[in-house]
Amino acid sequence: MARGYEAAEVDDALARCAAQGYLDDEATARAFVAERQERRGLGRARIAAELRRHGATAEAIAAALGEVSDDGDLERARAAASRWRRHGGEGPAAKAALARHLDRKGFSRRAIVAVLDQAGAADDIELADADAEPAD
Repeated sequence: MARGYEAAEVDDALARCAAQGYLDDEATARAFVAERQERRGLGRARIAAELRRHGATAEAIAAALGEVSDDGDLERARAAASRWRRHGGEGPAAKAALARHLDRKGFSRRAIVAVLDQAGAADDIELADADAEPAD
């Protein structure tokens, strides 16, 4: 429409593209989730926030994240912690920093606690409200 096309023409073109499968918000969201999980090692909350920021619908986000298992999210949290530990230190301050790192990456409190439990550090660290989302 910015280039002078009529609204009806634009709507018809978009409808044809959607009918032919060229515009599929849910497929795009699923691909986005897969990429963010595999390449960047992000958790559900962070991916959902990024999808919202990119304008994905709530339905597309729910459908894409509905395919993410809790076990898979926990494994990605463990992998992210392992990578972080190569550069982090030891002691309670380092463990608290690891918890904040995993939170920023969008992992659930359950996954963070499980990773810290494995390291024997969950009791040393206070986690914020379980419903909080990471900052965008």
